[in-house]
Amino acid sequence: MPTDISPLAPKSYAELPPVTGVRIETAAAGIKYKDRTDVMLMVFDKPAAVAGVFTTSKCPSAPVDFCRSNLTGGRARALVVNSGNANAFTGQKGRAATELTAKSAAAAVGCSQDEVFLASTGVIGEPLDAGKFATVLDQMAASASGDRWLDAARAIMTTDTYPKVATRTAQIDGVTVTLNGMAKGAGMIAPDMATMLSFIVTDAAIDPSALQAMLSRHVGSTFNAVTVDSDTSTSDTLLVFATGAAGEHGAGTIHSASDPQARSFSKALADLMEDLAIQIVRDGEGARKQVEITVTGAASAKAAGRIARSIANSPLVKTAVAGEDANWGRIVMAVGKAGEKAERDKLAIWFGDVRVAVDGERDPDYSEAAASEVMKQEEIAIRVDLGIGRGKARVFTCDLTKAYVEINGDYRS
Repeated sequence: MPTDISPLAPKSYAELPPVTGVRIETAAAGIKYKDRTDVMLMVFDKPAAVAGVFTTSKCPSAPVDFCRSNLTGGRARALVVNSGNANAFTGQKGRAATELTAKSAAAAVGCSQDEVFLASTGVIGEPLDAGKFATVLDQMAASASGDRWLDAARAIMTTDTYPKVATRTAQIDGVTVTLNGMAKGAGMIAPDMATMLSFIVTDAAIDPSALQAMLSRHVGSTFNAVTVDSDTSTSDTLLVFATGAAGEHGAGTIHSASDPQARSFSKALADLMEDLAIQIVRDGEGARKQVEITVTGAASAKAAGRIARSIANSPLVKTAVAGEDANWGRIVMAVGKAGEKAERDKLAIWFGDVRVAVDGERDPDYSEAAASEVMKQEEIAIRVDLGIGRGKARVFTCDLTKAYVEINGDYRS
């Protein structure tokens, strides 16, 4: 794991209040890392509604397959997450590891195995010795408490340099409900789904189908709008749990994502997801700059998204950002190669508030000094207008530095 914290790390971490209905514990099982926690357990003392989105990789991990199967039940009593080993591309041994973990967690919590959810992150292709942490789940379930969010976020880190947490509140029938979330991710980050692990818990009472609809609605503009290196992981897992405990204080149950009382919650969920997604970008392996790319005037929203990702994933664009080089020609290149409709003589490009190109050529008032000042900032906005339609999209990324190569060159050592 990296020892240097990203310069884009938050100056302080959000203080997450306990969420009624969930307890958390962590442990050090020695899966890969020494002298640090690497297992996290969430216990839901009553069945919680659950929704999820997973990787689109055709080589998914064993825990992803397990979660997809259990998600049809819509209820959860336990979540077990380990770091250091992805339990991916591990064949029958991988499936056996998930079975042992689920069996052990179910026994520790007192539930059925189809109410258990699993996630693993780390090295691909190495068998996971689930016995290392299965033996500690009983004690973890007994000692779990409601205020362990930051500890939990640390336990699921791999190449992350800091834990990622966020909290929001919403109103349902005049009752305040809480949403807490954590995420991990720094490399192998690209859309479809977002390449990371993230877990969100709320005390709101929500039917699983409504929770799934809201999650699916917001994932496109949040976790699917981030990219560090264009590589989609085998293990991407985003799960949202609703304990329903706020119902005891008068908050009604949300039965549909279109219910009027769902508006405040849905907005808070979207805001929380965007916060966590951007934290992942800001911890991109070796990152020194956060970049927000906005594309407008495209033929469609889908086309705008593809063009934005073409820019965000371009090594030439990302290295120019790292070198603080206002090389807008690389933006032109990335737009042109995206395969979407574009008219050269209608194209306009901005770095921050500085328009560097317009009508298919360098802006007549272009200032290299002004553009260079924008590139020196930690947060850089790049905007492209194609001038041919109403499609728009936004993508978050980071620069590409020498440290990225160093981190990934040493990843398995």
